[in-house]
Amino acid sequence: MLSNIRIVLVQTFHPGNIGQAARAMKTMGLTDLVLVTPRRFPDHEADRLAAGAEDVVADARVVDTLSEAVSDCVQVVGASARLRSQPLPHYDEPDVMAQTLVELAAEDPVALVFGRERFGLTNDEIQCCSHQVSIPANPDYGILNLSQAVQVLAYEVFRAWRQRPDSGYQTPRPSTGPLPTRQQLDYFHAHLSRVMHASGFLTQPHARTEQQLQALFNRAQPNRKELSLLRGLLNSLEESL
Repeated sequence: MLSNIRIVLVQTFHPGNIGQAARAMKTMGLTDLVLVTPRRFPDHEADRLAAGAEDVVADARVVDTLSEAVSDCVQVVGASARLRSQPLPHYDEPDVMAQTLVELAAEDPVALVFGRERFGLTNDEIQCCSHQVSIPANPDYGILNLSQAVQVLAYEVFRAWRQRPDSGYQTPRPSTGPLPTRQQLDYFHAHLSRVMHASGFLTQPHARTEQQLQALFNRAQPNRKELSLLRGLLNSLEESL
């Protein structure tokens, strides 16, 4: 599905922006990059700034016209910072656009089109698109560079994809290790209580200090290794008393 989502860059001036856009794509699982008459490509600067996404740069296709780049796409969304006179459907929110693109990409190619660094897409190029999308930003300073715009919209597409039940995506989570048993926790709290009494930390017999600390460790949910570390600390304190 993600392989059917194409990023098209039109007349990119600085080759480094191609590399940075490729990097933004790869972090979001996108690999289909098409370049419309870039000023310089291939170029070492594109590879250098790809920073691990050199494969996306190497596989990029170069074409002469935007029409050629999107001829097989069922939906073409032009990224534009301003509204145009053409009566094209406009996505006010990128996440809504992304949901539609992902649904269509399940069967057919779709494209996100980005214009030149300085002035974006021309009106003629917007006419090659079926829709427009803008990225909401600070009205007093809503300027994003090319790779930032690619990153934002690529992220929205990736988020829409991974929320689909058929994506199979699982958020990577760090391994916490096995949790301690109730008995191990009881031994720890008894050890903690013994050290607190021996050190003179508990001076008010009716205070709820022990219950509060027990609640704290219950919220923290230390694993067995962490609990062993705490027991080692208590042993060290106990020996010094």
